Amino acid sequence: MEGSEQARAHRRLRLQEGTRRLLHGFSRAASSALNLPAGLAVWCHEATDVFGAGRASAWLHDRRSQELVLVATSGTTDVAEGTRLRTDSPQLPAAAMHHDGARVGRGASGQGSLGVLTVPLRGHRRALGVLVLDEVPTSLIEDDDLVAEADELGRQLSAAIENLLLLEDVLKSRRELAHTFDSLEDLVAVCGPGLQVVHVNRTLADRLTLPADRLFGRPLADLLDREAAAWVRSEDLASALRAATPAARELDDATLGGRFTMTLTPLPGPDGRPAGAVFVARDVTNQARLEAERAALQERLTQSEKLAALGQFIAGVAHELNNPLQAVLGHVELLRRQGRIPPGIRRELSLVFREADRAARIVDNLLVFAGGRTATLRPIALNAVVTQTLALRAAACRAAGIDIVRRLDESQPRVAGNRLLLQQALFNVLINAEQELAAWGGGRIEVSTRVPAGGDVVRVQVRDTGPGIAAAALPRLFEPFFTTKDVGRGTGLGLAITYGIVKDHRGTLTAGNHPDGGAVFTIDLPVSRERPRERKKTTTRQRD
Repeated sequence: MEGSEQARAHRRLRLQEGTRRLLHGFSRAASSALNLPAGLAVWCHEATDVFGAGRASAWLHDRRSQELVLVATSGTTDVAEGTRLRTDSPQLPAAAMHHDGARVGRGASGQGSLGVLTVPLRGHRRALGVLVLDEVPTSLIEDDDLVAEADELGRQLSAAIENLLLLEDVLKSRRELAHTFDSLEDLVAVCGPGLQVVHVNRTLADRLTLPADRLFGRPLADLLDREAAAWVRSEDLASALRAATPAARELDDATLGGRFTMTLTPLPGPDGRPAGAVFVARDVTNQARLEAERAALQERLTQSEKLAALGQFIAGVAHELNNPLQAVLGHVELLRRQGRIPPGIRRELSLVFREADRAARIVDNLLVFAGGRTATLRPIALNAVVTQTLALRAAACRAAGIDIVRRLDESQPRVAGNRLLLQQALFNVLINAEQELAAWGGGRIEVSTRVPAGGDVVRVQVRDTGPGIAAAALPRLFEPFFTTKDVGRGTGLGLAITYGIVKDHRGTLTAGNHPDGGAVFTIDLPVSRERPRERKKTTTRQRD
């Protein structure tokens, strides 16, 4: 009796030592590469020796499909690794054991004195799988110590498997979080208490063209342009972070390459106090560009609406002026045909007729500008228009102490235009410059023509040496009835009419300030693709 007790104690110690060896081998294999099947494969090969089994296999539970999957086995079987069985399938003892929910089961293997020992694997709240020991001698299966040790092995192995699965879930979540962090389009940096960089996403590292590890530990301000760095270092931002209040600013940053909405959000520590901050820079360069384009489009639309209203007003005035002008022209023409008019008065009547006719043509051009008529565009030499317009203002400029300098490109092509309308447009620009210089005490007006690169337009520039255009007035310069002159000195219509005339010629009119001082008006008119008409040659016949 005493000998049997000693033998049983010795067998129990051997089983306990074998169990520890199995657990140690499983942990070493599974933990080294965080590979659960590799650890179970080691267990299967060593379990046959510990429990006297001919073959060992491990099945894990797939919760989503409610199936058992063979992940490891110690020998050749009719069932290949990766085989799946439903948990309610009676095909294998593994499935039956899992379905019955017993902890340890016994069953005949169909080979006489050999049987099957099944050990369930159960986690804290769910089934993990089952271990199957095949071809175990019946004498061993009937040994309560062996069954108890197998039961204890199942509990310890279940705990180790559950911990490994939890660790794999944590690492998987961390990888997914890191992948998500790196896939963000925004530029993100996690900073410590002193705003030193602790972690950055790939987008920020790529934008700075530096590897992420070279950014760690650097002050956040060192990664930004001057204005953004000053904001990061400001006392206002530091006060906001101490008060656990997010701060935001929209800035241009040449280092990051664009315009960004930058935010710094405090990170609370274990005691609730800020332990750092998260910096996020969202690229709004395209958005800012679209907003600027939308504002410019809205401005052009407003300008068009104002010009349309001005056109209606001018059309009404022009129609009212046209009738008395035609009456004047008719009566003057009748007087000129009278033979009894003295020659001196006849010359004066011719002057009145010529000026009235010019006024009638101006009214006609105003109707064209107002949209009441269509302007006829012909190939014209722009230099001739400039020369004629300057001649009209030469005397007035000399009287005001204003010098006119001309720089005309004689090789320029012709433009498609209406001579009188373009003369009126240039006349308005010159009058505007002349009035500014007269109030300034004199100066110089430079008028130049040239063909810019590309050769599609001819450019006329009028620059004065006056005070220039105020920044507040520049966006509204071509608005109807907007003027910076004193009451009685300007109506606010001249430049608006000029803008409309240039637009009707499919050209552009811009205004700005010269770097050396004074205002600059630039008119670009498209080159005419029509050949100029040739004048008919006149021949004189000699009398016989």
